[in-house]
Amino acid sequence: MPKLKPLPVDPETMARIRPMAVRDVDDVVRLHRAAMGNSLWAKLGDGFLGQVYRGLLEHPDFLGFVYMEDGQVRGFIAGSSDGPRMLADVRRQRAPQLALATVRGLIRKPRAIKPLMETFRYFQESSGPGDETRAESMFCSFEPNLRGKKISGLINKVLFDELARRGHRHVKITTEEDNEGAVRQLTSWGFERAGTFRFYGKPMLVWRLDLLECERVDHPQRKRT
Repeated sequence: MPKLKPLPVDPETMARIRPMAVRDVDDVVRLHRAAMGNSLWAKLGDGFLGQVYRGLLEHPDFLGFVYMEDGQVRGFIAGSSDGPRMLADVRRQRAPQLALATVRGLIRKPRAIKPLMETFRYFQESSGPGDETRAESMFCSFEPNLRGKKISGLINKVLFDELARRGHRHVKITTEEDNEGAVRQLTSWGFERAGTFRFYGKPMLVWRLDLLECERVDHPQRKRT
């Protein structure tokens, strides 16, 4: 991994980042929809998104953090220490609520039924041969006026530090192949391309970061050596 430029850690900004809570769901849904409005979950509506995030917050594998300014949630990041297990459990545990929200969403967007079925194959498609990486950064969104202020880098660090604390060596992120902004951000963090797949008919990239080797991450194992 190439040597990275130091990540300036502003204490004031870090103090505005805290774990996501149930009271944040409405704001998180708003931010999710604003950044990922064309995604399946967003097309199924705020009710569906709200049920998903409430279920995620109840699961021990979920990791979510929000960025606060003036008492309001202005950004968030969501990830997991075991994405496949987490989503399978949430689907099972909140099946009635998700089923009702899904039906309501499909009434509004009937064409979403096809990508909905494809969603269940996401982890199978995004995991290449021999890929045992379970930890994943899934969603990140900030209000437009906060972009470019390096806040997203710090909230990523909070997530990666927690994954490292839980004993993970790697974390992965998937992006659309033509998302040049995401590519720049990921390569600046030291992520390396780890595979390709197709999802919702689009070419996708898998990126993986070695948390132990990344000097921006506070990895307990590195501190012991």
